[in-house]
Amino acid sequence: MIDIKNVSKWYGSFQVLTDCTTSIQKGEVVVVCGPSGSGKSTLIKTVNALEPFQKGDIVVDGISIANPKTDLPKLRARVGMVFQHFELFPHLSVTENLTIAQIKVLGRSQADAKTRGLKMLERVGLSAHKDKFPGQLSGGQQQRVAIARALSMDPIVMLFDEPTSALDPEMVGEVLDVMVQLANEGMTMMCVTHEMGFAKKVSNRVIFMDAGKIIEDCSSADFFQKPEERSPRAKDFLAKILQH
Repeated sequence: MIDIKNVSKWYGSFQVLTDCTTSIQKGEVVVVCGPSGSGKSTLIKTVNALEPFQKGDIVVDGISIANPKTDLPKLRARVGMVFQHFELFPHLSVTENLTIAQIKVLGRSQADAKTRGLKMLERVGLSAHKDKFPGQLSGGQQQRVAIARALSMDPIVMLFDEPTSALDPEMVGEVLDVMVQLANEGMTMMCVTHEMGFAKKVSNRVIFMDAGKIIEDCSSADFFQKPEERSPRAKDFLAKILQH
């Protein structure tokens, strides 16, 4: 579903990604973790071309992002993205947030977009809030609306960029529950997250990054249960997060 081949990226003279290579199969749930500043969010944003890269290629469902002929907006419409800070339109109601991209990008009618949007809102357990504005919702609810909005576009893959890091601790669970449900339904997912419980429970694979490089790319069972086989940097990371 996603093939990342030797991707490198620079900000000026500073290299943020170095020869990153991995692939994600249909239905796989892959967690990307690592210390702050390791390039995790940058990597996930290159997958739907929100971040340009200077070297290598990324192929999503057979479509090359590096190919100048690729219609990037059309490709992005098929790759759901959930951000750290929700990115909902504050001046639009929940229903309008769910329908606007369907109408403008997919060309759906207002009625079809609303039907699809409300169905996804029900899926994340928020039907009762369809007429509210984002500011009237808790952070956890806003993030669930953002997930419903991404799902309304019928994505072939979902990208999550630290979806719980801006939330109060007691709201993290409600967002992770929705993500677990998606994973169980077979959605292809790539998640940048610090939630190691979620990574252990749901992911098929863990990609561990440090200083812009992919250091580990292995099954989550191996990552968590065989720390002695990991690189020194990953061992250190695991020791710090798993002791608490």
